[in-house]
Amino acid sequence: MTTTNVRVYVSGPYTKGDQVINVRNAIQATDLLFGNGYFPYCPHLTHFWHMLTPRPWQDWMNLDLEWVKTCHCLLRLPGESTGADMEVAKAVELGIPVYHSFEELKEKCPISK
Repeated sequence: MTTTNVRVYVSGPYTKGDQVINVRNAIQATDLLFGNGYFPYCPHLTHFWHMLTPRPWQDWMNLDLEWVKTCHCLLRLPGESTGADMEVAKAVELGIPVYHSFEELKEKCPISK
């Protein structure tokens, strides 16, 4: 698939391990994607929303799973994560490709410029 405006869902650990490091890793992956012409969605940015108006974990997962449905593919970052595993399962259920590295995503889901 070579296309333009490829929407990529960035999925990875948030609550397991250090949340600050997890958010940083997700933002760095999101920035790499955007810098290479992709249109990433980073659910980890809701971390800052949650700081202002906390909600139950399931509310955030409901929001995230809706966004998974809108993406062309999903980038799964390393690390243990119940939420990320749910996002991957939703993508697989919907036939949305899941990639485990930027290199794999770039190779199998190149963008036309």
